[in-house]
Amino acid sequence: MAEDKQENYVVLARKYRPQNFNELLGQDALVKTITNAIKNNRLHHAYILTGIRGVGKTTTARIIAKALNCTGKDASAGATINPCGICENCRAIAESRHIDVLELDAASRTGVDDIREILDGVRYKPTNARYKVYIIDEIHMLSKQAFNALLKTLEEPPSHVIFIFATTEIRKVPVTILSRCQRFDLQRLSIETLVAHFKNIIEKENLKAEDEALHLIAKAADGSCRDGLSMLDQAISLGAGEVKTDIVKDMIGLADRTLTFELFEALVGGNIEKVMENLANQHQNGANPLTLLQDLINLTHMLAKVKIVPEALKSSALSENEKDFCNRLAPNIPIAVLSKIWQMLIKGLSEINIAPLQADALEMILIRIAFSANLPTPAEILDGLKKNSDSLTPVASLKTEDLSFETKNSEAVAKIVFSSPEEMVDFLIENKKIMMAYSIKNDFSFNQFANGEMSVNTSEKINNDFLLNLQNTLIEATGIKWKINIQKGPLGETIADKEAAKDLEKKKDVMDLPLVKAIMTEFKGAKIDTMTRKIIKQDDSGEEPAFFDEETTYFDEDS
Repeated sequence: MAEDKQENYVVLARKYRPQNFNELLGQDALVKTITNAIKNNRLHHAYILTGIRGVGKTTTARIIAKALNCTGKDASAGATINPCGICENCRAIAESRHIDVLELDAASRTGVDDIREILDGVRYKPTNARYKVYIIDEIHMLSKQAFNALLKTLEEPPSHVIFIFATTEIRKVPVTILSRCQRFDLQRLSIETLVAHFKNIIEKENLKAEDEALHLIAKAADGSCRDGLSMLDQAISLGAGEVKTDIVKDMIGLADRTLTFELFEALVGGNIEKVMENLANQHQNGANPLTLLQDLINLTHMLAKVKIVPEALKSSALSENEKDFCNRLAPNIPIAVLSKIWQMLIKGLSEINIAPLQADALEMILIRIAFSANLPTPAEILDGLKKNSDSLTPVASLKTEDLSFETKNSEAVAKIVFSSPEEMVDFLIENKKIMMAYSIKNDFSFNQFANGEMSVNTSEKINNDFLLNLQNTLIEATGIKWKINIQKGPLGETIADKEAAKDLEKKKDVMDLPLVKAIMTEFKGAKIDTMTRKIIKQDDSGEEPAFFDEETTYFDEDS
């Protein structure tokens, strides 16, 4: 008897497969759509179901097939949203033996000849059912020729035919197929949904399980009900009928959560000795290096999320230990530090996968993180330099005329006099003629300039239309007719070249400031990129106002 019972054992993933829409987990939008379609007799001829493995694509297809073909207890009912599960059609569909409900695996039948066999039977009416239903799993595996052969029939199938496709790779399905189907994206199941489902199964099986153990299994399932039930089955076997937290951790290679919390605290505290000791203990207890690294990544994300969105701490997806951990660390760790740790851990994923020994690679990754935790951030370095430097006084020694910036009235009135090309360019900029000003600065070299006349060399970009527009603009601004002489020869020094030389000279002056020297020494390979003018107003001391580049000097790091 024991042997017969063992041979007839059905795994949990099959035993507790949903048999109707009420038992289908986490797919409310799909259930509502199909339910309304059946109620209002608005059934589509083709559906495509997509989602990760184990969320119920094939199960949903079977439920739809039962709902369409259920005859009820008296064998006279029509399509229903609540299939009875006891009529011959329902039982045959559930057991995958119904003659009019064909389940095909596109992964093993990919060719055009396999699709032709399907199409040959489409024109015949169902034998025992109301609808002939074709369920094609992993539809994305079909060949291009097979997809093309299916197109015409899929667009205009007979009224008694329903196609239901399932795939985990929706992007590989041609748009010509997608456009002929109603698409449903099946959602990942939440941790709360999976835990509730596991508890219900444990109760029906008359078993015992620790809540933390079920939570760990649900988290490791990553939204897949089938994966979760497979792990639950394994945990029941390992625990001789009882699901225990320690057994689940050993089974899926999880490190002790408390030790992982302590490891993270040691990392952010820069305590390298404690990090190495903790890591050695977890390795001795069989912790998987890659899993441990992934745990640290999850903790980093969890802390950052709680710090930015405090309401996330109320989520039921977090265990009590995780909530205590977040309450203790989140207020004390800046987002900048968490971001740095995240980047280093993510980079460590690629390193650990190519390292000869994953344990050694994990040690080097954590040493790097713990060491960097003791280093100040760039903002802290700058603050320290500003406090310790007496470089603010020499700033006032910069010549005011070097930093002056003359402007013109932006109103374009008659009899404006331009004494230099630079004044003309400023006028064009103020009057929103940016492209014209840019071309004059970069593509003109001035040999002679006077109000009403200029002699220039130009680049090949400048054409007659541009010159005509420039002349009309100047006439409108000054009230006099301008004469523009174009001379042959190479382009000489432009206004842009002069400005670049002037900026370079200013940067050299700024480089002599003690504060800037200190910054350059601290940040190796940095260089000044841009300077912005700003005037410090006179204070109560009565000293002259100081002119300096403030907002801010930007630095580019080559390394």
